Amino acid sequence: MNKIDMDNRVAVITGGARGIGYAAAERVIAGGGRVILWDIDGDAVADAAERLGPQASGRALDLTDETAVAEATEAATTGGRVDILVNNAGITGGNAKTWELEPEIWRKTVEVNLIAPYLTCRAVVPHMMANGYGRIVNVASIAGKEGNPNASHYSASKAGLIGLTKSLGKELAQSGVLVNCLTPAAARTPIFDQMSQEHIDFMLSKIPMGRFVEPAEVAAMIAWLASEDCSFTTGGVFDISGGRAVY
Repeated sequence: MNKIDMDNRVAVITGGARGIGYAAAERVIAGGGRVILWDIDGDAVADAAERLGPQASGRALDLTDETAVAEATEAATTGGRVDILVNNAGITGGNAKTWELEPEIWRKTVEVNLIAPYLTCRAVVPHMMANGYGRIVNVASIAGKEGNPNASHYSASKAGLIGLTKSLGKELAQSGVLVNCLTPAAARTPIFDQMSQEHIDFMLSKIPMGRFVEPAEVAAMIAWLASEDCSFTTGGVFDISGGRAVY
């Protein structure tokens, strides 16, 4: 594993208790940084922070709760700072035809996958601007570019996250705060438990490399986008899809 210099950097990683978020935390720590994990699962986030060691801490919160996000940001920045924000937390909301999906599921998926990143950015960006430095990495999905059948709510939420990335990147372009996103193909993480086997098989069939992406592979790209080496890229969308998307 190549080391990306993260010396003395502090990263907030949402959904950091497992999967891609946990792998990203490992990369930040390996580079000399510190991580603050935000996750709705209190037991899992406490366990993850313990396994990651003294350079990690965890906080349980509902990322769709504006007050909870504001309080967590205040706790993270009081007497310290946040250099990196990785918006990784997300849900699939299950699989069904658009007209068969319940409005409650549609709204919940958009709340977690799009509104929550807006709330975290809204809370953290002013602190980054005051410091003149920041890196925000949003974990979107190839579904946000192509639109997966039987996943209109998920696809739309991730398309929205791509749009948020582009807008915020332009707004902050001269501030020292850079904003980019990734559009991975599917990774075999606990999020698969929310999907039908038929949908999992469909996603695999679309990947020319014939396998799912590994969380560590996504984390490697996150690490570069979250580093000082990423210095002239903002509002960008980076594919990591095993050949599924080439544009």
